[in-house]
Amino acid sequence: MEKTYMAQPGELKTRWWLVDAQGKIVGRLASDLAMILMGKHRPEYTPHVDTGDYVVVINAEKVVFTGKKWEQKEYAWYTGHPRQHRETAAKRRERHPTKILTEAVRRMLPKNKLAYKMLQKLKVYAGPEHPHQAQQPELIELSKRRGVLTLKPVASPAS
Repeated sequence: MEKTYMAQPGELKTRWWLVDAQGKIVGRLASDLAMILMGKHRPEYTPHVDTGDYVVVINAEKVVFTGKKWEQKEYAWYTGHPRQHRETAAKRRERHPTKILTEAVRRMLPKNKLAYKMLQKLKVYAGPEHPHQAQQPELIELSKRRGVLTLKPVASPAS
């Protein structure tokens, strides 16, 4: 009788990926990032274990919304006082450019305690610089065809 493989915590080696968000659509990029953070791109995926990898996203301020979402999409949050704050996506891009992508990914992760650990593996930066050179993240181009996420490592330009 064959047994189903279940990954144990700390058993799998995590990798670091580098994603350039320039010109990418927010929702499609967020769903790909959520899949990598959950570990669904691996054959060893186990739902109750964090099997995901680290993802460094650069140029987050240059993401794209389709249609008129920059003016029409609103983010709302409760302040603790008897009112709600609201701001458009364009205003949020001016104030906190990394928060647009971080919130989109957070809402695509499972709603449990493990999602907090997964979200900590996401590092989002507004510009092209990041402080994770020591981890040697691999530059990848995300492409999603027919519902299957494929990671294509891109050769880094020679320094």
